[in-house]
Amino acid sequence: MKKIEAMIPSLKRSYVVDAILKAGAHGITIIESRGKGAGDRPMVSGAKGTARYIAGYNRIDTLISVVNDSKLDAVVSAIIDAAYTGKKSDGMIFVSTIDAAYKIGTKEKVT
Repeated sequence: MKKIEAMIPSLKRSYVVDAILKAGAHGITIIESRGKGAGDRPMVSGAKGTARYIAGYNRIDTLISVVNDSKLDAVVSAIIDAAYTGKKSDGMIFVSTIDAAYKIGTKEKVT
């Protein structure tokens, strides 16, 4: 099994989640987060709307899904296709190997 962690702009969340599920993933975890990477930071307004400044961090979502090895390429391709705009701030995908997984409610090992 492989764990896929995709960090994408929050505005792309619904497109990427739909693409991941259509590609064959059975579940997904979404974490709303903030990050600072290669992309440009947005200009935001102050509380009273008079001041404008560059945000310290971008709003991103971290999407996590565990898939069988056979579905890895399809899910990664689906994420790239759904999130791609050609900008530096499109996000990152990390893939790691899962050695073991257990269901807490049933105490069974997942293979």
